[in-house]
Amino acid sequence: MTQEAIRIQVHDFIRKNFLFDEASQLGDDQSLLGSGVVDSTGILELISFLEETCKVKFDDSELVADNFDSVNRISAFVIKKIAQSKA
Repeated sequence: MTQEAIRIQVHDFIRKNFLFDEASQLGDDQSLLGSGVVDSTGILELISFLEETCKVKFDDSELVADNFDSVNRISAFVIKKIAQSKA
């Protein structure tokens, strides 16, 4: 799985589950929490989706806003986790 593939999956998941207006824009560097696109419960849904879809497990210490605040940050973090699990 590539970082681009993860980015697309995350972007699509957020659009389907949190943006109910098809006209709403979602930038890949947009703060998901700061812009109100995703709240704390939504982050938990997103984490569950990532663990299931990407076959990664996040430690409690990794569950910080910096890792999950934008589509690009999420995809970079997940690809790093995948690489660590293969090492």
